[in-house]
Amino acid sequence: MEVVDVPEPGPAEAGFVVVRPEAIGLCGSDFHYFHANLGSVPESELYPRIQGHEFSAIVEDVGPGCPPGLAAGQRVAVWPVLACGSCRACLLGRGNACERIRLIGIHLDGALQEHLAVPASQVFPVAGSDARLAAFIEPMSIAVRTVVRGRVAAGERVVVLGAGPIGQAVAIAALDRGARVLLVDRIAARLERGGSSGADLALAGPGADLTAIARHWGGGDLPEVVVEATGAPEPMRASLAVVAQTGRVLVVGLSTGDVPLPIGTLPFRELDVLGVSTCAADDFAEAVELVARRSAAVEALISHEFALEEAPAAIAFAIEHPGDAMKVLVHTG
Repeated sequence: MEVVDVPEPGPAEAGFVVVRPEAIGLCGSDFHYFHANLGSVPESELYPRIQGHEFSAIVEDVGPGCPPGLAAGQRVAVWPVLACGSCRACLLGRGNACERIRLIGIHLDGALQEHLAVPASQVFPVAGSDARLAAFIEPMSIAVRTVVRGRVAAGERVVVLGAGPIGQAVAIAALDRGARVLLVDRIAARLERGGSSGADLALAGPGADLTAIARHWGGGDLPEVVVEATGAPEPMRASLAVVAQTGRVLVVGLSTGDVPLPIGTLPFRELDVLGVSTCAADDFAEAVELVARRSAAVEALISHEFALEEAPAAIAFAIEHPGDAMKVLVHTG
């Protein structure tokens, strides 16, 4: 990663706004992108690219034909998902799983720059919100998508495997729905940051019996929902045993690896195994409200902050210090 000069976007075109990013969060998918192991995008199409897909920004210019109410000076969060609108997933109303999906910061240049133009349909006003918290709306939208897809309901038990930013966000979203949550990780420092959310915590080192941990926590019963938020083979395989009979397993952790699964577990226990891909506009709008409601829990997840010219050091630090770095932010101002 290098810090370079790029052309300014110029005046906003029809249907677009020019924004000035304020706070940009770095996340696991940025690390996968950095190492060229996203899997779904050919490496020849990846680089060069300006990263940054979770961010807050100030509107600088509004082009013709934009929705009324958008104005210069507004703080916004940016939904980075651009769908084709014509593939099967889009026609089903699930553009977040579009066959030809484009994401700001992955397929298109993102927010690690001083100005960029984005479609007006992608910006969500967040009046009064702290720029640092507003940058967490995008990862929170993944959590909202997870609990929506997992049909998480009040009174249910949810075990989240992995206490990174997405796992922490899922815990907050599930708790907000009235569920009881157990957050599991092998790194104590990550778990400690989850304490302010109200989740129960379990430290589980390599080889730990996750099923026994979940059953003990549930008073002898297994949870209705398990969320795999690590992307690692061992927790993915274990999740099928950790979840209750007829339960739901949500896979939100990114990985290009393979894992052998006991096939008979799926029909014998009649489990739902569901993948989660980005989010829909409604999920993003709900995340805006959720971050405002749970601001104290979100604030506790911000661990490190860097200036824009320090972006190469920021991503290196986040990759090299997974135990210390929770949500790393880059500021443009």
